[in-house]
Amino acid sequence: MNKLRNFCIIAHIDHGKSTLADRMLEITGTIPKEKMKEQVLDQMDIERERGITIKLQPVKMNWRGFNLNLIDTPGHVDFTYEVSRSLQAVEGAVLVVDATQGIEAQTLSNVYLALEQGLTIIPVVNKVDLPNAEPERVARDLRETFGFQDAEIIFASGKVGTNVDKILDAVTQRVPSPKGEVTQPLKALVFDSRYDSFKGVIAYVRVVEGEVKAEARIRLMGSKAEATVLEVGIFRPDFTPVDRLVAGEIGYLATGLKEVSLCRVGDTITFSDKSATQPLPGYRQVKPMVFAGLYPLEADQYPQLREALGKLKLNDASLAYEPESSEALGFGFRCGFLGLLHMEVVEERLEREFNLGLIASAPTVEYEVETTKGEYLTVENPTHLPQPSLIRVIKEPWIKAMVIVPERFLGLVLDLVNSKRAKTINLEYLGNRVSLVLEMPLAEVVVDFYDRLKSVSSGYASFDYEMLDYRPTEAVKLEILVAKKPVDALSQIVVRSKAEYFGKELVEKLKNVIPRQSFEVTIQAAIGGKIIARADLSAYRKDVLAKMSGGHRERKDKLLEAQKKGKKRMKMFGQVEIPQEAFLSVLKI
Repeated sequence: MNKLRNFCIIAHIDHGKSTLADRMLEITGTIPKEKMKEQVLDQMDIERERGITIKLQPVKMNWRGFNLNLIDTPGHVDFTYEVSRSLQAVEGAVLVVDATQGIEAQTLSNVYLALEQGLTIIPVVNKVDLPNAEPERVARDLRETFGFQDAEIIFASGKVGTNVDKILDAVTQRVPSPKGEVTQPLKALVFDSRYDSFKGVIAYVRVVEGEVKAEARIRLMGSKAEATVLEVGIFRPDFTPVDRLVAGEIGYLATGLKEVSLCRVGDTITFSDKSATQPLPGYRQVKPMVFAGLYPLEADQYPQLREALGKLKLNDASLAYEPESSEALGFGFRCGFLGLLHMEVVEERLEREFNLGLIASAPTVEYEVETTKGEYLTVENPTHLPQPSLIRVIKEPWIKAMVIVPERFLGLVLDLVNSKRAKTINLEYLGNRVSLVLEMPLAEVVVDFYDRLKSVSSGYASFDYEMLDYRPTEAVKLEILVAKKPVDALSQIVVRSKAEYFGKELVEKLKNVIPRQSFEVTIQAAIGGKIIARADLSAYRKDVLAKMSGGHRERKDKLLEAQKKGKKRMKMFGQVEIPQEAFLSVLKI
């Protein structure tokens, strides 16, 4: 145990964590040079294409007689839960800060998470090889913001490998070795898991007490499920079987369990016979922030979608889902996500990994409603919002947000946050950068806030947020009617002051994406039965007079009148098929 070190890498998105991890794997000889590739720990295609880390990934390395267990973590605010789980499995954290960007919102957030866990933090100023790097300025900010000493800060470059050996040496010297007794009953914390069709549920564990070997009979203390261990192993970074895992080590257990819900992240694994008396603390349950409906394009794919969500839930503990049905889209699931990027990634993973065609409804947040009868409801689906006459109070979630932006973009950012109903709580200068602490409604963030923030700041602003409380608001249900029939999947809950704008925008968008029919189609936006916007989609019209070479005016009028009656009959009974683009257009307002 004296020669064992567990640590993770934390940073803001795009500060070079994965590249630094690549160099560590290279210089420790964990992966031969001929097998090296960029972002080697990013296992999913979607991570490589987007250039971001989505899933935490452990790997074991050997360095100068020490065994090092590294966990590479994501940097985006939507995947903070992955970071918090990683921090609970280690004793130290390498804090990476970009020498060109400096301290950003997620840097602060991750440092506070690490300090809460009592971890040893090793500050690293990365990308010092870039021509526009300002390592001394960034080091000064680290000293002033977190109180680090000059001797603690390491200047490095993950790209060219500068001082990566010094980081590994610092891990061996500064990070404490894990504590735990091999002779105690087994206690292993499940910090992640995945499903394998041959080995069942594979639990990623940090062994806190005792030891475990293959063929041991184990019990999960939370779900009470029992299983026989098929295989124990470590990450190199692929699964590599070993004889046993002992206290202090990070590895995996192939449980053989076929029921994915039995092995939850945060559960404690112990032996069936000589079991531990108390489970490990585990993790606080994460609360979804953004809700949207996911429906299969083909109705017969519903069972496959249910199975796919179950397997994805095992791999992504922050995903929540429950069945729902829609008149327009049929049977599907109401899913809860941590943010818009999380929603995009889950949707893309379902389509790629499980070959599903999906339609997503507009993202919403969870509202608290007090009715005139004194009942309290939580509503995340607009179709479940009671009529305005039955609502006494409706409350929406508010967040505490932090925006860090270069001083020259401050005016544009303040204009943006003011348009999003935000309140500025604190404004502080960090050198040539400004830190804004805001309180704002979550509903204003979930659609386009992050994209617009990046746009007005030329990509330099960073953003992080946490849940605050629920506050009263003037919110209404905006209904969309196509050919006088409400389309539930297009309904939205919006602030009354913005309802008219949303209604007009949405009606105009739908007019452009719904195909023309043989009869006139009316598209309307309504609030509580009152129409606030309307657009008419003109009908295809057959030239019924083309076959007439001449003739009296009365004959022509007779044909036109017959056509008019036919169109009227069609309008009464005709069905309008709404394409997928119509539902996507809601997301783009």
